[in-house]
Amino acid sequence: MAQFANHEPNASLPEISGESLRSARRLLQHKHRAETGFFLAEGAQAVREALRLRSPGAVDTLVVDDPARHQELVDLALDDGQLIDVVQGSSADLASLSDTKTPQGIIAVCHWSGSRFEDIAEPRLVVICAQVRDPGNAGTVVRCADAFGADAVVLTHGSVDITNPKTVRASVGSIFHLPIISGVELTGAIEWAHASGLQVLAADGSGQPVDLMAGAGQLGQPTAWLMGNEAWGLPRHDLELADRVAAVPMWGAAESLNLSTAAAICLYATASAQRRAPEQQPNPEGSH
Repeated sequence: MAQFANHEPNASLPEISGESLRSARRLLQHKHRAETGFFLAEGAQAVREALRLRSPGAVDTLVVDDPARHQELVDLALDDGQLIDVVQGSSADLASLSDTKTPQGIIAVCHWSGSRFEDIAEPRLVVICAQVRDPGNAGTVVRCADAFGADAVVLTHGSVDITNPKTVRASVGSIFHLPIISGVELTGAIEWAHASGLQVLAADGSGQPVDLMAGAGQLGQPTAWLMGNEAWGLPRHDLELADRVAAVPMWGAAESLNLSTAAAICLYATASAQRRAPEQQPNPEGSH
């Protein structure tokens, strides 16, 4: 039985109870997400991807303001195998569960179990985010990692909570597609990467241009990209943990790129190199 609502089988959509609404509203706070293991996913795309998991307990409750407008997702949630409570709330109810100015009228209460390093078998492309604290950046990095076929995203201790509503929203459903490990120490993440056969490339403006590295065949091997904090990047002692330091070259007048844009470029370059046939790869130089 789902925890947050009072849905009765074979009945029209019930209204969300005051108690259920208060329980869900508390999930806007990190403290309650950490205590319960539940979080909110807002918007049709995020909800759709959560429901497509078809994993028991992944989605606890679906709340909609207009069942007809979200009929496809309501039907999917009510599918016999899903065991999800589906309830209706007023526009004001849904607004109280959202941290945006324009609520989308559909929110799922989801369960976050997280992943562990041992869950990831033979990775070839991973992103390690070291103390990345902007929720929008973190969510967009997850989305980029998903788009370019990465095997996992790692958020080190001090990074934003992956279930932060802004992070979930920025991922546009991608947090449901790939393993995400959070709250680990950077040294532990680097040790796991090396033990898994990954070279570790740190993204920093002081490094070798990533396009030249691609041309030299240095991006075709299994790789973990290390991305630093939005404000101060990667301190020297973190850079020294990497096998190489790589930079995204810029030929225009912009001072810098934001974290998620740089991550997208690095991931695309590496995924492209890895997809080439082995005989087309130049011989890598200076491998770790």
